Amino acid sequence: MKFWFAKSLAALCALIGLCAAGHAWSADQALWEKSTLNQILKRGELRVGLEAGYVPFEMRDRKGNIIGFDVDLARLMARYMGVKLTLVNTQWDGIIPALLTDKFDLLMSGMTVTPERNLQVNFADPYVVIGQTVIIRKGLIGKITKYDQLDDAQYTIATKLGTTGDIAGRKYFTKAKIKAFETEAEATLEVRNGRADAFVYDLPYNAVFYARYPNDVGILRETFTQEPIGWAVRKGDPDFLNWLNNFLRVIKADGSYDALYQKWFEGTAWLQNVGGG
Repeated sequence: MKFWFAKSLAALCALIGLCAAGHAWSADQALWEKSTLNQILKRGELRVGLEAGYVPFEMRDRKGNIIGFDVDLARLMARYMGVKLTLVNTQWDGIIPALLTDKFDLLMSGMTVTPERNLQVNFADPYVVIGQTVIIRKGLIGKITKYDQLDDAQYTIATKLGTTGDIAGRKYFTKAKIKAFETEAEATLEVRNGRADAFVYDLPYNAVFYARYPNDVGILRETFTQEPIGWAVRKGDPDFLNWLNNFLRVIKADGSYDALYQKWFEGTAWLQNVGGG
């Protein structure tokens, strides 16, 4: 009797285990069917959302084409997927809502990973780390050598609305007057024309801007923040996130990433193809 019961119990446990495994496989398969990565492969198209105005991540050349570090990474990504690439230019203040409403599949726009943004979207592993720096008007060159010297009521600090530069400006320059603008071009023009004393923004953009206008402005290259930059995806999509992280590991290992980084962050040849601003 005991032997029969033990065999029956073992058989029942085995059956339950098989059912559980089958259910788990079914759940995993359903998750994959809904995955953005699966939809991209079925569609044959990777839609990438960005705002073309953040040098050198994404910008327009003289012909109106969108180029930049993120664009080249997106092209490489699409090549690995075996699909075509479509760039969806989107205003910064609506770029996360556009991702959440499926206007595109992936947000690649030099976005800083923050706890607040992470409540809305998931981020892949950071693909670059940057920090805030300061562009100063010509008349302050030599007089201002450290960012904290600008924390004074006599100075006006320009920022781009809704960016981490805007957040850093309000945090680190509490005594100065803050003027936020919709675009980098508007904010930097204020500094070039002497209507603002400084512009707080990410090092890559400021370094390139200074390289273009060395006779009009100065730059304080020392970063005073550390900000990881990551690609954003909709929540509940582990398959897509896994692929993105492994893609990043592969291109960093095979030298593809370094080649693109050197092209856009250390080289200046591409500047001749970009209009003034």
